[in-house]
Amino acid sequence: MRKSLLPRLALLALVAVAIALVTLNRDRLNPEALDAWLSGFGLWAPVIYVGLYALGTVVFAPGSLFAFAGGAMFGPVLGTFLNLLGATIGASIAFLIARYLAGDWVAQKTGGRLKRMITGVENEGWRFVAFVRLVPVFPFNLSNYAFGLTRIPFVSYVVTSFITMAPGALAYTWLGYAGREALGGNASAIRYGLLALGLLAAIAFVPRIVKRMRGDDTAWIDAPTTQARLSATPPVTILDVRGADEFTGPHGHIPGALNIPLEELEARLEQVATSLTGEVITVCRTDRRSASAARLLREAGHSSVVVLKGGMVEWNARGFATDSRASAA
Repeated sequence: MRKSLLPRLALLALVAVAIALVTLNRDRLNPEALDAWLSGFGLWAPVIYVGLYALGTVVFAPGSLFAFAGGAMFGPVLGTFLNLLGATIGASIAFLIARYLAGDWVAQKTGGRLKRMITGVENEGWRFVAFVRLVPVFPFNLSNYAFGLTRIPFVSYVVTSFITMAPGALAYTWLGYAGREALGGNASAIRYGLLALGLLAAIAFVPRIVKRMRGDDTAWIDAPTTQARLSATPPVTILDVRGADEFTGPHGHIPGALNIPLEELEARLEQVATSLTGEVITVCRTDRRSASAARLLREAGHSSVVVLKGGMVEWNARGFATDSRASAA
């Protein structure tokens, strides 16, 4: 083994042990204990707090622990800045660890999500980082590592993260501050809490806003056209995303359909990649789950994906053939 590998392996082992310890002791971590411990450091408390927040981000400590504690200990203004600084430093360290040290481990942990993030960054660049930061599509701590395996430049990643994490940091810090003030008998704390909740509610609407700005790019196909495509060359792939009980239930399924329940699809994308060839038609009972499945497939890099409009309900109404159709109860 080359000597140059030893420091890297030692660092990876240290991070792995730290993550394991935090995971096993998550129930023992609480803002009160953190506050009591930091109170003994005086003027150095903010600096130590930022360092702990950064370390906590790297080792998958609960982000809410620091978000609320920052507001309670340092107030809404300084607390927001310290929370944002600690989260950004921690996210940057995790990014660098993944990019230069732990790529294989990160790829294993993220699975199909990594491909979605790589595709998103390649298509959108820093805008995709901003979207992930504003909308918790991916777990925060894990996404920090996953971004390290994309082609996003480090500076763009850091600047975008710092700016777009600010609304969430502000909201959670104010909630922590409001809670501390409420315990102290400050009647105006309710107003602080409502402001923070209002900001969180506004952040929750970001996905809808982005979707409207981009437009709904879902492609649809009707039952007769799907029936005709079944005998076309090359053949289409029918992906039924209902549960196994529905797949063999009263509505039956389209002959030759591949059944992967929607809740399993993301984790199994790499496993079934060779089966999803050519045009993919997603199917469910109606078309809500199949539309979600189509979005997942497009984000994973499948360009030719359409949704059967009306799903198996419409398919049965048209009288088209099905397999494994059980008798209705």
